[in-house]
Amino acid sequence: MNHLRDAIRGVPDFPKPGILFRDITTLLKDGRLFQQAVDLFAERYAPRKVSAIAGIESRGFLIGSALAYKLGCGIVLIRKAGKLPAPTYTETYALEYGEDRIQIHRDALSEGDRVVLIDDLLATGGTMRAAVNLLKHFEGVEILEAGFLIELADLGGRKQLADVEVFSAITF
Repeated sequence: MNHLRDAIRGVPDFPKPGILFRDITTLLKDGRLFQQAVDLFAERYAPRKVSAIAGIESRGFLIGSALAYKLGCGIVLIRKAGKLPAPTYTETYALEYGEDRIQIHRDALSEGDRVVLIDDLLATGGTMRAAVNLLKHFEGVEILEAGFLIELADLGGRKQLADVEVFSAITF
């Protein structure tokens, strides 16, 4: 696990002064490490009979697509508002300055689906909280877990997700 952690670049003062940005592109560009990261999730979720991965825009799409392929299940997209062409459910969530919205197609999931939510990073938990709320619009859908490549533990995002299982491969 440390080799994956070591492959993630820290970029100081991005996107603003005082922030240390955890850049996963340095891990993704190494095929062997990217494969190991996806395999880590696949080993965790293979026994759980996952029917869909819900990837959160945009880096959640990268990990989620590879994971869905590996598990042989579908991927559904959770996107920023205005990006999906068919009728959607929408959730609004707070940002440091203002708010944002994410959406999912209303026909993305069906009763009986077993879903893992995937994103690259758990920070304050606002985006994933909104994603969990989106999935609650679907009757009979089971949220198995919210999975992250990275968790910034000091920011307390897990507290926002007390009603779902959370897995983080790497913690800073």
